[in-house]
Amino acid sequence: MIVLTRLSGSPFVLNADLIERLDSTPDTVVTLVDGKKYVVAEGLLEVVDEVRAWRGSIIAAGAMAEATPTAWAPRSHLAAVSSHPTLEGEA
Repeated sequence: MIVLTRLSGSPFVLNADLIERLDSTPDTVVTLVDGKKYVVAEGLLEVVDEVRAWRGSIIAAGAMAEATPTAWAPRSHLAAVSSHPTLEGEA
C-alpha cells in the first residue's frame, strides 16, 4: 500500500497492485484496473518511486522471513525417503 495525496490535500492509501497506469496531464492521474481514476498531488516519478519502494519492501520482508524462521512459522526440512514397502521385492 502506498500513501498518496489528493489535490485537496487529504492523504489516502492505495493498493499499488491495482494500478493499471499513470498519466501526467499535467496533474498525475492514477488509473486502476477497474477504471477508477484518482488525481494526486504527487508527480508521476514520485508515484513510481513509491510503488518501487513498496514492492521492494515486500520482497525484503519475504527474504527476511525465509532467513529467520520464527516459532509461529516452523520451517519444513527435506528428509530422505525410504523405498515404498510394496516395491521392495519387485526390483
